[in-house]
Amino acid sequence: MCGIAGWIDKNHNIIDQTALMEEMIETLKNRGPDSEGIYSYENALLGHRRLAVVDPEGGHQPMTIEVGCNQYTIVYNGELYNTEDVRKLLKEKGYTFKSYSDTEVLLTAYIEWGKECVNYINGIFAFGVWNALDKTLFLARDPLGVKPLFYSAVQNSIIFASEMKAILKHPYVEPVVNEEGLLEILGLGPARSLGNGVFRDIKEVPPAHYLFYDECEHLVEYWKLKAKPHNENIKQTIEHTRHLLIDAIERQLVADVPLCTFLSGGLDSSIISSVAAGSFKKENRGKLNTFSIDYVDNQRHYVENKFQPDLDSNWVDFISKYIGSLHTNIVLDNLELAESLEEAVFANDLPGMADIDSSLYLFCREVKKSATVALSGECADEIFGGYPWFKNAEADEGTFPWAKSVDHRKQILAKAYQHLPLEKYVAQKYRDTLKSVPLLEGESFEEKRMREMFYLNIKWFMITLLNRKDRMSMRNSLEVRVPFADYRIVEYAYNIPKEMKFYNDREKGLLREALKGLLPEEILLRKKSPYPKTYNPVYTNAVQKQLLSILNDKKEPLFDIVDYQCVKEIAETKGSSFKKPWYGQLMMGPQVMAYLIQINTWMKHYHVKIEV
Repeated sequence: MCGIAGWIDKNHNIIDQTALMEEMIETLKNRGPDSEGIYSYENALLGHRRLAVVDPEGGHQPMTIEVGCNQYTIVYNGELYNTEDVRKLLKEKGYTFKSYSDTEVLLTAYIEWGKECVNYINGIFAFGVWNALDKTLFLARDPLGVKPLFYSAVQNSIIFASEMKAILKHPYVEPVVNEEGLLEILGLGPARSLGNGVFRDIKEVPPAHYLFYDECEHLVEYWKLKAKPHNENIKQTIEHTRHLLIDAIERQLVADVPLCTFLSGGLDSSIISSVAAGSFKKENRGKLNTFSIDYVDNQRHYVENKFQPDLDSNWVDFISKYIGSLHTNIVLDNLELAESLEEAVFANDLPGMADIDSSLYLFCREVKKSATVALSGECADEIFGGYPWFKNAEADEGTFPWAKSVDHRKQILAKAYQHLPLEKYVAQKYRDTLKSVPLLEGESFEEKRMREMFYLNIKWFMITLLNRKDRMSMRNSLEVRVPFADYRIVEYAYNIPKEMKFYNDREKGLLREALKGLLPEEILLRKKSPYPKTYNPVYTNAVQKQLLSILNDKKEPLFDIVDYQCVKEIAETKGSSFKKPWYGQLMMGPQVMAYLIQINTWMKHYHVKIEV
């Protein structure tokens, strides 16, 4: 994985502006600590920071290929999982290759197929290709949005990068947040509308889109879910699911650097770790390294609840012994967890999921000491139905099931912002998404509603988790791959009927059945437990102290947008006065305080200017 950046300006000669590009890619050094490069044209500057994973010698970027009198230059962040399949197709067309890197294959694919190249590749990617002769730019992002790609079209130019911090280094782009940006942060946050960069002049190429830039922007959706009849019986469906998943995992084990897996002891991470351990054994790659996360004294303070029925630790030990991995349990300090809320904002360029982010940041920091690539179990719940809200899908409550606190959020706003239509904005985003859901004619209300729920989860909740995973891992120069986000699995699972997905009336019932023989019965039957969070009051006390400190200084930017008395009550009650989860199931009282701290950090560090 890497960090990419570029600046296209057809009206000015910018060939001598490499110092600015150096500043931009310097902000991405954590995404690519191994090498850097800049390629200059009269009207285009392309920059790259590299994290070497495959072909360290042959994959340097920016990479240029000359074809006749033309040059094509690519900057690319990602990993192709069908590199050899595409290379074979291109060789049949007469192309030759100087390296075994996927970068060269991807650039050659664009030279051969142009915009259609995205229909030949399977992977996680964000890349830009400059056509020197035509003076055109092609930007593309993977189907599920695993890798980020932001851009700003200002002053007759286009500036793009893997992270917003690089774009904000450019003098053309100011850190201005208008009403829509505030609605994103305060109404939807930590989620974001697809394509929205929160800052006024920054957008994001949405998942499954490419952007072609000549004299203006042409944004095109190249892949979308389609509703199709499911014509396989349950036995065939189980086998098909099993095959797709194993194939996706095995394709993602390619690396010339140390590779590991995240292991929580749950269904999703356990199957990835089990298949990976088996593949390592077959290929004589030694024992697989697995890693889990915990918090100091968490067992002592944990209280069972319906969302978190048990702790992961015993299950992790059980499955690690079963697959024969070399396991490391990383135990996080609660004070450092609170202190790292700031670092999580710098990684994300926005307020995020509070300590759900900072814990992942600290976890990845420790994993990086032993590995450069990791596989993780994200996306299974959204694709196969693992969340509680799938069970109550028929009850149309007019909003996202993870966003039930919008009315409470509005109470936090300062009087000057009470006019902001938070509830209306969120409800409209919800309704707009439902209009895009692919449906089959003649489906029952129940099946229609189930399609809506899966589509909402894939386009919203899953993207939030993928953004979090990318930013916190790449801040530590760790590449994390997510096999469940293979577009083939998503396409197939979308059309599996509800009664099959919830086989035996269980969440992810089909997935459990498909994994029989690969995992022990105890893991297959284990009730879902979400990402582990801390229950230690040391953490709660630490964030309370931080928030009270902010409230004691009226120069802090948080004062500009929140109601002092309301937020003071939240701080003094350690978050309990905010009665609903801020987002999803995990962002409760302490996380509400932490989110407010992150808003303040973000506004302060990025010199955010509010223009409403």
